[in-house]
Amino acid sequence: MGKSMQKQFKKAVSLEAFVFLAVFIAIFGGLAAVMGGANMMQTLMNTAYQLLIDTVFNIMAIAVIAGAVSGALSEFGVIALVNKAITPLMKPLYDLPGAASLGIMTTYLSDNPAILGLAEDTNFRKYFKKYQLPALTNLGTAFGMGLIVTTFMLGISLPGENVGMAALIGNVGAIIGSIISVRIMMLFTKKEFGVTEYCMPEAEGESIDDLLNKRQVRGGSVGGRLLESLLDGGKNGVDVGMAIIPGVLVICTIVMMLTNGPSADGTYTGAAYEGVALLPWLGEKIDFILTPLFGFSSASAVAVPVTALGAAGAAIGLVPDMVSAGSVHANDIAVFTAMCMCWSGYLSTHVGMMSALKCPHMTGKAIVSHTIGGLCAGVAANFLFKLVTMI
Repeated sequence: MGKSMQKQFKKAVSLEAFVFLAVFIAIFGGLAAVMGGANMMQTLMNTAYQLLIDTVFNIMAIAVIAGAVSGALSEFGVIALVNKAITPLMKPLYDLPGAASLGIMTTYLSDNPAILGLAEDTNFRKYFKKYQLPALTNLGTAFGMGLIVTTFMLGISLPGENVGMAALIGNVGAIIGSIISVRIMMLFTKKEFGVTEYCMPEAEGESIDDLLNKRQVRGGSVGGRLLESLLDGGKNGVDVGMAIIPGVLVICTIVMMLTNGPSADGTYTGAAYEGVALLPWLGEKIDFILTPLFGFSSASAVAVPVTALGAAGAAIGLVPDMVSAGSVHANDIAVFTAMCMCWSGYLSTHVGMMSALKCPHMTGKAIVSHTIGGLCAGVAANFLFKLVTMI
């Protein structure tokens, strides 16, 4: 058991109580001062409710389907096949077994938590050592909503500019960011778990070679095995969906209130998703740093990656208005694709995902790793696009 998982004791009243109280009052007092106390509380509750209905249940549905599919893939040996075929590529890039590539595919086609449905499957988990499993949070998040983000960007009309190439380069940037994020995360997990122990311990009389080259299957006919594997995998998805509820509701609600602004008429009504737009404002203040790194065409463009911290869907929703205003060009699309895909709302999902992987004590390290990875994804996309356009 890691040190952070052991029980610790402190004085009943210490300095941190006063520090926490001061920070708590500063955050929520500031929100109340801008929005009004009653409006702030209504927005807090309404946003949490809408996230539960619109986001959590959607993620749960994705997790159920992904879990069902992964259960069938596991039962009939597809995961074992992919592990054998892809390990030579995944090992040098990510220090992960080839089976992890299935996590990339499932999250690219759906959303970050889809990888958790795979992680619950014993025939998937057995390929991983303990230090590798927590990094699935960073790997899955880096590709979450990839297809949706890429398709959305491809649909943007910028006459005379190569949006298709920009979106492709954005995907390459996200891959670079994912490698960096996973590798940094593993620096922490190796210290926590070591590098030798597998997630699935050896049974008596069974070697690691037996564990990796054999798979457990259900009894019965092919049809029965298929149905049972689908239902068991779907049940794992339900468990995953329940596990992420606290993280999504608590973290994402706060992020949304710090990201969004008032209603369309500039007033606060207590409706869901209203906020004080603090994060975009901060982004504009450090625009002198961000523009050279990311090549943004205007200061307002920083709002897209900042919003992607909380939700990729909300972030890409900002792009059409910027295109209409003429403040976005193909180079911005490349960076938006890379950062929206790599970050894909990780502040609102990392907590729940790390909890589902039973590593909640390493959530902070996962977030730090992924913050760096997402920034590197944007920088890589910016300079790759400039390089390609010069050729």
